Amino acid sequence: MKNALLIIDVQRGLFDPEPRPHEADVVLERINFLTMRARDKGVPVIWIQHEDAGELAFLSPGWQLASSLLELPTDLKVGKKTADSFLNTDLGGLLSQLGTESIVVAGYASEFCVDTTVRRAAALGFPVLIAADAHTTHDKPHASGEAIRRHHNATLSAISSFGPQIRAVPCSEVEFE
Repeated sequence: MKNALLIIDVQRGLFDPEPRPHEADVVLERINFLTMRARDKGVPVIWIQHEDAGELAFLSPGWQLASSLLELPTDLKVGKKTADSFLNTDLGGLLSQLGTESIVVAGYASEFCVDTTVRRAAALGFPVLIAADAHTTHDKPHASGEAIRRHHNATLSAISSFGPQIRAVPCSEVEFE
């Protein structure tokens, strides 16, 4: 099954300011590990970048990918303006053009853009593999970033009503085909 790796919103405006997301540096290392493994297998790496009128304004310093990420010129990019990486973007068409049959997801924020994109991908017929330890979020008043990530790994993996399987596994167990 032909994969694509989607990395969502790992941008300077979200990762640089204090307080930083849960395990920010470790998550960035894991994302680099995933991108290297994907490229080694010829799997497309797609960076999804959120755009807004503030800190994440298009082409602003905050909009740029986190500086420690290993981006290559052959990687693909998609801009978005909502939590859904498919809504009003060319992501669906790009995945179709690439012949993508399943996706691997990592990035930010577990409870917003990662969650929404995973659900939408499954609703569109894509089996989804969540890199369980390569997505993150900030601590919230009601729950820590760690608890939110654990909750979404468990919740998303328990959804069967879309049809395609959603699974969450550590990035060390992600296999690209």
